[in-house]
Amino acid sequence: MQQVPHRDARWVRAAYESFVSSAGSLEPDGIDPIVAASWQRSLRNGVDPDRPSAVTVAASDELDEYRSAHPLAVAMPLVRDLVGGATGDGLVVAVSDDVGRLLWVEGRGQVRSAVDGVGFVEGALWREESVGTNAPGTALATRRPVQVLGAEHFARPVQRLSCTAAPVHDPAGGILGVLDLTGGSAAGSHVARALVRATVAMVERELALRAAAAPGTDAGHAPWVADVAPVGDPGTAGGASDRAPDLRLLGTPTLRGRRLSLRHAEILLLLAERPRGLSAEELAVLLHPGDLSPVTVRAEISRLRRVADGVLDGPLLAGSRPYRLARMLRSDVDTVRSRLRRGDVRGALSTYPEPLLRRSVAPGVERLREELEAEVRSGVHACDDAVAVEQWTARDEGVDDHTAWTRLVRLAEPGGPQAARARAHLGVLERRLS
Repeated sequence: MQQVPHRDARWVRAAYESFVSSAGSLEPDGIDPIVAASWQRSLRNGVDPDRPSAVTVAASDELDEYRSAHPLAVAMPLVRDLVGGATGDGLVVAVSDDVGRLLWVEGRGQVRSAVDGVGFVEGALWREESVGTNAPGTALATRRPVQVLGAEHFARPVQRLSCTAAPVHDPAGGILGVLDLTGGSAAGSHVARALVRATVAMVERELALRAAAAPGTDAGHAPWVADVAPVGDPGTAGGASDRAPDLRLLGTPTLRGRRLSLRHAEILLLLAERPRGLSAEELAVLLHPGDLSPVTVRAEISRLRRVADGVLDGPLLAGSRPYRLARMLRSDVDTVRSRLRRGDVRGALSTYPEPLLRRSVAPGVERLREELEAEVRSGVHACDDAVAVEQWTARDEGVDDHTAWTRLVRLAEPGGPQAARARAHLGVLERRLS
């Protein structure tokens, strides 16, 4: 049985000191394997735990010119919309390029001063090779989302901070850069991890949408570009994003009104989120927390083809190496996201009656469920609609959402029953947290 890694600060610090003082001869047992491997790389790269190598900072004019032309520049308004509010909670939002150069570092207050003090500034090169284990650098090294808590950093000057980061991919699958949240304990929380992943997913969809809309793009090979309204488009009732979805995943799963098995709904969701397709082996990993045979996956795909043939005109799935959608499928998840992008949080909540495929335990679905909830939560935190915020706090996901209740206190009519109830509940939450 795989050992669950320790994230307790005292345990990690003791393991770190033993590892460093032994020059790596003592294995960091019980530590997150991603962190332990990064410590080994940091040691091999000669990183000094007390004085990490000075980072290179680009000249201001050079940096401005470079980042204005960078592919992620067009996504920065979306990043600020989704995670900009987090900077008020003692967090710094950073975006790097594919070699680890920090292009945007945004935040304020004590945390911003703390990150400035360790050289985490715009233009700096923040890679494992120079500063050791850190979320943005390790995310680049491993090409996967990473969370680094306190003493898990290899450089001691950085160990006051925690960070969560994930790579951002272009529509062809290459890495464009990394999105990172850095700060105190909040930056190493479950909420921060979900928020980073959800934001990266939204940015990647925005980039795919722009790529599909560019001249020369064959829309027939972009089935994932559904009715997502362009940023800033207010939309209208009855528009493309408000038409009845082909695929319902928020509640009883159906395809054009025909009920789907949970497994078929999981497969369609995963393929819709992976426009370049998935092999049987990849689907097996995403569909089952243990071992699932690719042969079993192929059998389920065959059954799904037969179900879809009885509902749709024309094939639903194309190929088998990899499997991918042969046509655009509009889902109720797309509708939720489209309304969030238009700022219609109340409308998004009305289309989001329950978590995504709530009965599924497929690892790939659980991650997407977490991301969608984080997207909705971020939309609620950023909106000025007291009714929408109250709707969210009435749900299971929002009943303990301290930020949402705080926002409701600010938005509610002073002296009214809504404000009184919000203050009372906020007081309960704060006593519980203290």
